[in-house]
Amino acid sequence: MNAMNSEFAATHARLLAAWRGRKPDLAQRRADLQRLREEFRARQSTMDAAIRADFGHRSTHENLIAETLIVLAEIDHALAHLRRWTRTRSAKVGWRLWPARARVRPMPVGVVGIISPWNYPVNLALVPLVSAIAAGNHAYLKPSEHTPRTSEWLRDLLAAVFPDDRVALALGGADIGAAFASLPFDHLLFTGSTAVGRKVMAAAAPNLTPVTLELGGKAPAIVAPDFEIDVAAARIATGKWFNAGQTCIGVDYALIDRGRRDAFVDALKAQLHARYADIASSPDYTRIISDAQFARLRAYVDEARAAGATVIAPFGDGDSATRLLPPVLIIDPPPTLRVMRDEIFGPILPVLGYDTLDDAIARVASLERPLAMYPFSHSRATIDRLVDGTLAGGVTVNDTLLHFGAQGLPFGGIGPSGMGAIHGQAGFDTFSKLLPVFRQRRFAVTDLLKPPYSKLDRVIRWLAR
Repeated sequence: MNAMNSEFAATHARLLAAWRGRKPDLAQRRADLQRLREEFRARQSTMDAAIRADFGHRSTHENLIAETLIVLAEIDHALAHLRRWTRTRSAKVGWRLWPARARVRPMPVGVVGIISPWNYPVNLALVPLVSAIAAGNHAYLKPSEHTPRTSEWLRDLLAAVFPDDRVALALGGADIGAAFASLPFDHLLFTGSTAVGRKVMAAAAPNLTPVTLELGGKAPAIVAPDFEIDVAAARIATGKWFNAGQTCIGVDYALIDRGRRDAFVDALKAQLHARYADIASSPDYTRIISDAQFARLRAYVDEARAAGATVIAPFGDGDSATRLLPPVLIIDPPPTLRVMRDEIFGPILPVLGYDTLDDAIARVASLERPLAMYPFSHSRATIDRLVDGTLAGGVTVNDTLLHFGAQGLPFGGIGPSGMGAIHGQAGFDTFSKLLPVFRQRRFAVTDLLKPPYSKLDRVIRWLAR
């Protein structure tokens, strides 16, 4: 471990020395992003093969949507807006400090650390890298050990785009995570579970490293009585079973007015059969990433059955040998079950009926603040009521997942679901020091504010009203 720590430290020192020697200017940042785009596009087929091999099977089309589309959109957005983001921004000083002026200068911070997860192993590594490069930093990445083939693909991609003193990548297991997080980064971004996020934050604390955490939680979908069941079922099905539910902002449970609960369940089953007719041979249904994750998810279902909850498995129980876990619906599970206490992160959807919207709001508010929430209603008053009565990291109204793909929106959690934000200008600002610069004029009123104050007593008291 000491040798590993020394290797990490040496790589960090190399990145920092190169950054201090020549901080990337706007032209270099744009060139870096252009090269990244070109190499990324050229390697899409090998990326798809690597991800599918790591998962055992993952939909090629979901790779295109969740990895390729998102990364290219992030790069294109940065290239379109980078010049504006880097400009010095005006700021007000207030009339009491007249005639001084103030500006805010976005400044690169240095070397940024990025720890990315396995569920979207390319997207969640490269999207923050785009922000770090756009902001003028060098970067050190640690991808997940659970997707080793994709991590190798990332290493080859980045080596083709960047010199090794501008962007570096560390490969290895969870045992090196703490050592990586303990490096004296100028900013550290971690995407993953809340439990590991706490450890990352603790490892970064001795260096007072600023940390952005993108975590998770139990993201609810709340269907109001005025919203059509079929439309809600279709959109919630996408938000739940995309990537077999292995999505940090995926729908974790659904709340619907009690009188329509059974019809909603029927609509969900119809969606499943329409999407995955023969799920074992379907090219569109993703496998669970590992045996450990498969066993954890099966335990949730087994516990629910043992507790007497209604469990609906339209395609059966799946196959542990291939880590095929088909979609499962659990109807009104008691809150004591682990499926209602833990973030599910898999293809199991609890469906709960509520009597009033206040009951639904109270249930969501009783849990830790999630990374996302999905209210469904055609009434603006109802949407405002649902949003105002809860607090989540982000909200998509009348759909699911899509706020993640909007580069103009900051993406991040709150409390147990994370801190800080990435994407677009929010990501650029996260990896920048927004430096306040106050400029005094040759002659200034504040020159008069000096002892003996008795001469200015009435003026000072007037200014302090």
